[in-house]
Amino acid sequence: MNLSFFDQFSSPYLLGIPLIPLSLLFPTLLLPSPSHRWINNRLSTLQLWFANLITKQLMNPLNKAGHKWALLLTSLMLFLLSINLLGLLPYTFTPTTQLSMNMALAIPLWLATLLVGLRNQPSTSLGHLLPEGTPTPLIPALIMIETTSLLIRPLALGVRLTANLTAGHLLIQLISTATITLLPMLPSISALTALILFLLTILEVAVAMIQAYVFVLLLSLYLQENI
Repeated sequence: MNLSFFDQFSSPYLLGIPLIPLSLLFPTLLLPSPSHRWINNRLSTLQLWFANLITKQLMNPLNKAGHKWALLLTSLMLFLLSINLLGLLPYTFTPTTQLSMNMALAIPLWLATLLVGLRNQPSTSLGHLLPEGTPTPLIPALIMIETTSLLIRPLALGVRLTANLTAGHLLIQLISTATITLLPMLPSISALTALILFLLTILEVAVAMIQAYVFVLLLSLYLQENI
């Protein structure tokens, strides 16, 4: 019984073919189709307004040099947001509950921000490893600590996203199982757990949106340190 709770996180297969690429491409169906018109309909207008709002929020802490990353960061934000929200639908699979996928997103993007800093301003980027005014005996220890904190950033990005989504999905499945089990025996308690399940689902929608935003926001802050 306990193992079945984690079956929802196993990679789905159909005739031996993994379905993760299909689930990753599914959010592209929500994008507006290209057209020669400025405005197609209300849905496309709402999507453009939402993308513009996200871009403004992500570009606020960045200077003009970081605005080159606007398309990448906004696309990543919309991609993660779509996957996280679609994963809350019944009988669906959430690819962002897989640590391997989140690390595959976090490591290259974090490394890109680091390489940008080492190329454009190497002295400033390396200066982050040693705070100004550090006593001489503490210099080796602080360099090791700052280097460790720098290298652990992509791991923190991936684990944070994976852990929050995995915990939410497990809670939803546990409470929904309890609701169905208690329904024939204790209908009043089952109704209470159903109410808790409804509130938890609303919370998980908020968590799915916040975690996508936090993932991209931290990347933009790492970029700001190196430009």
